[in-house]
Amino acid sequence: MAVVFEERKLVFASQIDNINIVERMVDEICDEFRVGEENYGNILISLTEAVNNAITHGNRRNPDKTVHLTFIPTPTDLTFIIEDEGPGFDYANLPDPTAPENIEMPNGRGVFLMQHLADEVIFDETGSRVELKFKHTAPVATLS
Repeated sequence: MAVVFEERKLVFASQIDNINIVERMVDEICDEFRVGEENYGNILISLTEAVNNAITHGNRRNPDKTVHLTFIPTPTDLTFIIEDEGPGFDYANLPDPTAPENIEMPNGRGVFLMQHLADEVIFDETGSRVELKFKHTAPVATLS
């Protein structure tokens, strides 16, 4: 039997309702790769935060703009790449959401959550593309 590591791509309009598509994709991938409950939560929260940021902040909820989501599995990692069509942002200089002056703010926790839940978070130079990596040690799906 050969192990199957198949890249998958989704492209969808920048509408908040499309986060449901991402949630279904996470469910399918986590079932297929037998991801445990704790890692499932980390993947789901990180990915929905990244996609929400791409839709809301990157593409400004413009339904004519798209979000690209790519899933790349390897024997050791599950990698998700989220790209929007926005101008990007300065991801290195975000306010600390745990600082007393920011604790009551309704926004500003997405990147913080991604950085604490994913094993690795890599932004491109503009901030309009983020790569989320999760270590994976469970058995993977096989091709009969």
